[in-house]
Amino acid sequence: MTPFDPLAALAIPADALFDRRVPKTLLIENGAPTAADKRRIREGIEDLRWLAALKPTTIGVAEYRDAGREYLEIAILTLALRANARAERLVELVHRAIPYPVLLIVRRNDETDLSLAHKRWSRSEAGKTVIDGEIVTVRLTGKCTDQPIIAFRDALALSGQPRSSLHALYRGWIDAVQALRAAGITGTFSLPPSKPAAVDRAAALQECRLLDDKIAEICTAAAKERQVSRRVEMNLELARLRTDREAARAKL
Repeated sequence: MTPFDPLAALAIPADALFDRRVPKTLLIENGAPTAADKRRIREGIEDLRWLAALKPTTIGVAEYRDAGREYLEIAILTLALRANARAERLVELVHRAIPYPVLLIVRRNDETDLSLAHKRWSRSEAGKTVIDGEIVTVRLTGKCTDQPIIAFRDALALSGQPRSSLHALYRGWIDAVQALRAAGITGTFSLPPSKPAAVDRAAALQECRLLDDKIAEICTAAAKERQVSRRVEMNLELARLRTDREAARAKL
């Protein structure tokens, strides 16, 4: 089976491509607020590379500015992690350290994730950017012949993204990642028809995730519970949560 190659799927023009190693020291200086984070970077990262810079001059898409943010460039990076790395935290640190919106390709063992996060100006530090909202991540599982993976691969192509601004382009990639996350629940990949639909889907995905966590928590507790009356209460709570989960799934 041919592995999914997200960089190839992006179909970025040659003028925007380069391959530059990002030293761990640079990441530590710009994105590691604690001693524990510095240790995670040193011990958990195998390699971090800056693969492409998407600018008006390299892809012909206009920059974006408003009162809250400035998108002059989109950075494409790949992060190779060691087996014992705390992936979620390291992904966050990379997004925080790079001043541009980042499309991050994360590799560990045979797993590949894509991760994106909007940026905005910091309200407490002039000239500093911070993550705006959720870091949106999806694991690229399944066969390259599966319908959701085929549709997602086609949806990633740069030529198919909105071209009114770099902000719109980046939002298009986030919509595609959210669509693949939703397909992991529904089995069907579909891009949102509008911005309000994309916002509703993101909320439904978050609701599904929270409900899944709660259901798993109660299932674990119920398996250990010895009081019959308490198990009955837990089963009733599980039934209610599963009904809520189906309602959230229907919004995807």
